[in-house]
Amino acid sequence: MSAPIAVLVMAYGGPNALEEIPGYLADIRSGRPTPAAIVREISGNYQQIGGKSPLLDITRRQVSAIESRFDTSDFRFYLGMHHWSPWIEDAVRDMLVDGISRAVSIVLAPHFSKLSIAKYQARITAGLEMHRGHIEFAHVESYHTEPGLIQAFANRVTAGLESWPEEQHQDVHVMFSAHSLPTRISKMGDPYQEQLHETARLVAEKAGLGSEQWSWSYQSAGRSPEPWLGPQLPEHLSDLAKKGVRNVISVPVGFVCDHVEILYDIDIQAQQIAQQLGIRLVRPPALNEDPIFIDMLASVIRNKLIQVGWC
Repeated sequence: MSAPIAVLVMAYGGPNALEEIPGYLADIRSGRPTPAAIVREISGNYQQIGGKSPLLDITRRQVSAIESRFDTSDFRFYLGMHHWSPWIEDAVRDMLVDGISRAVSIVLAPHFSKLSIAKYQARITAGLEMHRGHIEFAHVESYHTEPGLIQAFANRVTAGLESWPEEQHQDVHVMFSAHSLPTRISKMGDPYQEQLHETARLVAEKAGLGSEQWSWSYQSAGRSPEPWLGPQLPEHLSDLAKKGVRNVISVPVGFVCDHVEILYDIDIQAQQIAQQLGIRLVRPPALNEDPIFIDMLASVIRNKLIQVGWC
């Protein structure tokens, strides 16, 4: 009987307690010291969402849900985080110990960038080198146009609209967003921006939005001196207010579950700004374990298996 094929599911990672935040930030900053003011600010943000990131718990449930769509006698699932425990390199070690020789990798982020998805894949390579082993990996690069993803996000638009009477729906504006990255990706020929805008356009079409009913912004820019992609969500809200928009649905299509970029950056920070501007801001639930989303991920993994001839 052939050895099972592994599926390595990866996510960004997040601190599981306030005392882990300095180490977490150090990993994100490649070991560079984090100014004390930033540590205090980030710690304060996490305090406001419960003192920890919910990312690990949600991701574990997502992996379990995907796994339930497969025959576990033929497939084995692993979880690895990019910037915190359980590390991707440790997941690779476990796979080697289990005798895995073939694996599919997928990141719980739909859009490819050399500054994001490619770095997850680099940590797989580092794990193999660190533990002196070999596994043949087939990487899922992106899935930003998958029908299931588009449908799941379109359902969020519909859910958001239900916060207003039907006769007011035409006056509601949908604001799509994703995590900002440094503007230098444009010179790198990086597909990130193009893929994000394509997702937003497809979701808008699926939800039946007119061209004036939706717009794009970035959020959660890093704290570095180089320029980051914009417009940032706070300034975009201000621009919408100047245009007379008073009802906004926030649909962060770059994120697939609740974590600090949603629970603080949108639900607290952006919400406060919206209130100051006289805007009613509604953020529908994140995808998390939405069966449509989970089924889509399972389908993407199966298609990769077929593509490489393993299934």
